[in-house]
Amino acid sequence: MTKKSRKSVKSVGTPATVALTEAGVSFTTHSYAHDPAAASYGEEAAEALGVSPEQVFKTLLADVDGTLTVAVVPVSGSLDLKALAAAVGGKRAAMADPAVAERTTGYVVGGISPLGQRKRLRTVVDASAEGRPTVCVSAGRRGLEVELSPADLAALTGARFAPIARG
Repeated sequence: MTKKSRKSVKSVGTPATVALTEAGVSFTTHSYAHDPAAASYGEEAAEALGVSPEQVFKTLLADVDGTLTVAVVPVSGSLDLKALAAAVGGKRAAMADPAVAERTTGYVVGGISPLGQRKRLRTVVDASAEGRPTVCVSAGRRGLEVELSPADLAALTGARFAPIARG
């Protein structure tokens, strides 16, 4: 396969899967039929994949003292904004406006991946991921997840692990 054809094969993926492929990281993609009426994208993914909601992580964007920050937490819980702020040395955190999150990451809400974003943002992954062999995160669109090791997720996003989830 020539370089040119390899590029065209890669281009059919999402920015997240392209980033994983280019980094040489081992990962598995899982796709499912997304239901637009689903109450929770993350819980829908866990159910469709037949895995525990503790293994599927959602990607949220928060504004911490004026800086957009990515938080990756299990879909079984919620983001503790105070803990996120503390994890990055900030004072206050609030959820980012969804339109700002989409514009900044290049992904749509419900399909925001921590990988392959338009702009590299400060990222924190909940500490519960560290003890797992693999985690699932959005691969960049609704109905597509990527499974990879937490260490690879942290390495590719420059993330730190911290206890930022509740429940």
